[in-house]
Amino acid sequence: MANLTLRLGAREVAVRTDEGGRVTIDDHGYTVTTISPGVYLVSDDEQRWRVAVADAGDTRWVSVNGQVALVEIDTGQSRAPRRKSAHAGAMTAPMPATVVKILVEPGQTVVEGATVLVLEAMKMELPIRAPRAGVVKSIGCSQGELVQPGVVLVELEHG
Repeated sequence: MANLTLRLGAREVAVRTDEGGRVTIDDHGYTVTTISPGVYLVSDDEQRWRVAVADAGDTRWVSVNGQVALVEIDTGQSRAPRRKSAHAGAMTAPMPATVVKILVEPGQTVVEGATVLVLEAMKMELPIRAPRAGVVKSIGCSQGELVQPGVVLVELEHG
């Protein structure tokens, strides 16, 4: 069994894992099944999520149903200074990937959860969804481009 503290922005989350593929996050249990390297099926008693993870030291880029988050792992040992992150309206690449489709343009209004572009990584498509409603401020990539983790793909401003 392992105990970790994950940081998702300013939020800290207590995580416990066991050898049987069971993970407990903030006292809620999940079953994790590996689909392929870096791709998992996570489920509880009611829902299932396809999760893609890319490592970068003590940091993980996690994509869940098209929502991307930077997760830091606190192992209790000293860490390097935290990286500066993009603002809340920026959608970033979760892992090295190729931009397959761009579905928005600057000035376009989008609703929360709308797919704004599609990436391809590890032989699977990753829809990148708007984290909130807003207006597309800029697009920082082009179709066919190989993007690296953390690269700002699309920026939103409040609409």
